[in-house]
Amino acid sequence: MTHAAHAPGGLPHTRAALRDSGHVHRSTAAEVRENLLARMASGQPRFPGVHGFDDTVLPQLERALLAGHDVVLLGERGQGKTRLIRTVAGLLDAWSPAVAGCPVNDHPYSPVCPSCVRRSAEEGDELPVTWRHRDERYGEKLATPDTGTAELIGDVDPARLAEGRSLGDPETVHFGLLPRANRGVFCVNELPDLPARAQVALFNVLEERDLQVRGYTLRLPLDLLLVASANPEDYTSRGRIVTPLKDRFGAQVRTHYPPDLEHELALIRQEADLPEGTTVPSHLVETVARFTRLVRASNRVDQRSGVSVRFSVAAAETVAASALRRAAIVGEDVPVARVCDLAGVAEPLLGKVEFETGAEGREASILETLLRRAVAETFRARLGEADLEPLSDRFSGGGTVETGDLVSSAELLRRVGAVPGLAGLIKRAAPEEADGPPSPGLAAAVVEFALEGLYLERRLSKDTAPDGGVYRF
Repeated sequence: MTHAAHAPGGLPHTRAALRDSGHVHRSTAAEVRENLLARMASGQPRFPGVHGFDDTVLPQLERALLAGHDVVLLGERGQGKTRLIRTVAGLLDAWSPAVAGCPVNDHPYSPVCPSCVRRSAEEGDELPVTWRHRDERYGEKLATPDTGTAELIGDVDPARLAEGRSLGDPETVHFGLLPRANRGVFCVNELPDLPARAQVALFNVLEERDLQVRGYTLRLPLDLLLVASANPEDYTSRGRIVTPLKDRFGAQVRTHYPPDLEHELALIRQEADLPEGTTVPSHLVETVARFTRLVRASNRVDQRSGVSVRFSVAAAETVAASALRRAAIVGEDVPVARVCDLAGVAEPLLGKVEFETGAEGREASILETLLRRAVAETFRARLGEADLEPLSDRFSGGGTVETGDLVSSAELLRRVGAVPGLAGLIKRAAPEEADGPPSPGLAAAVVEFALEGLYLERRLSKDTAPDGGVYRF
């Protein structure tokens, strides 16, 4: 069922009623411009769910939209280009009139497709009007090497020829994705992957706003905002983009990965789909964020390919899944992730990273080393100034504490024994979860985090194992 079926009552449903209502026809560019300006003036969010672009990407994009330009966003994978493009559609009017049954969503005041021009002449101001929600006015196509001109622009419809229409009849044309996005926003993802013929077909759409289908002289003035995404290497270096097409875009905007830790954390919390009831304490979320940033900065990783935000999201979800697995096996009521759950992160993430040539065979060990560095950095940031002597004193007599991903929280706390000042450690390590009495799961998570930090700071030794270890003084 379409959004139009839920259009608010009382809206005009004929062209005459639309005129009587005082409705004013605006172009898509004008509509986006005016709504963007209104949000700027009122302080409303212009691009909800987008983080880290406020001072860099968004001002450039806003200038492009205010100028009415088509835009290409350049950035490595996983920088939020598609998410940003989808928010642009949120700048359209909530509801917009169109000629009922029109394949290209003509405005009732100025129909342009051949069938609507004919119907307008026949029906006059009784031309029926439908209302489309802004969600219906957004189209998206992932460019692939097999994408054809017919799919994007259109082609002759054999069924209409079989009805007896002549080949020269413009109403025999079946419109493609772009004309069907008329009076809306259309996104072409990974633009350089379009074959050259399909790229050339975009020339007239971007510059002249008209279509040419199989030699038809079909003047169809399109009213749409085209926003594309591309990897900068493909767009500027590899020759996979037809050069004149670049000139057709009014603006080129460069995106980037989250500029700081806070934005990285915000994206993980927003995007990660954690199992219901499972807790990943904030110190572990921060560890995952730091891990991602270390991988991006590593000279062992191919920086041209980049490290997607999906890397950190998948890592957080894997950590939560490990906690859920432990809870199911050992019978814990509330799954809470711990440091030992990080051990299962590196291997599943190998497919999300492109390594430099000299790293063959060492990919997993590289990620594991960076993960330990991330734990150490988070430990110094959260517990570096905490008094951990009471915990290290637990080992002063040469004792040991064994942990692992199948050791329950209650059992770990029993093995460690009483830890003076534990409540204070929890507030430092996981302040977001520290309201009220700490659960055994959270207490165990912080204790294990402190033990791992002491080990990485060389204040404890550790006999390591893939799923945990034995801590010693």
